[in-house]
Amino acid sequence: MERLFVKAWLTARQEAAALGARLRPLEEDQALTAAHRCLSGSRESEGFSALERLGRLDLTLEALAVDRRFTALFSDQEANTALDRLIQAGYRFPKR
Repeated sequence: MERLFVKAWLTARQEAAALGARLRPLEEDQALTAAHRCLSGSRESEGFSALERLGRLDLTLEALAVDRRFTALFSDQEANTALDRLIQAGYRFPKR
């Protein structure tokens, strides 16, 4: 599951970069550690803000963290942080 998450996040980051979002470099072998660090912070990242401005919150770490495929990788607190950020930004969750 971790490999699928890392692949999904790297793919989302590539798409975000193609749209002009400036994101910090991410080492593939440190991706999950970086994700935990980002979700434990008290404010959203610059990448989140950039993707919010572009109307592409679906490409954020937060969207991946609440994706059913990856929720087991994150604590309840991290998932709640991701969910709160998305809701506050007006994210429209995909219908399942």
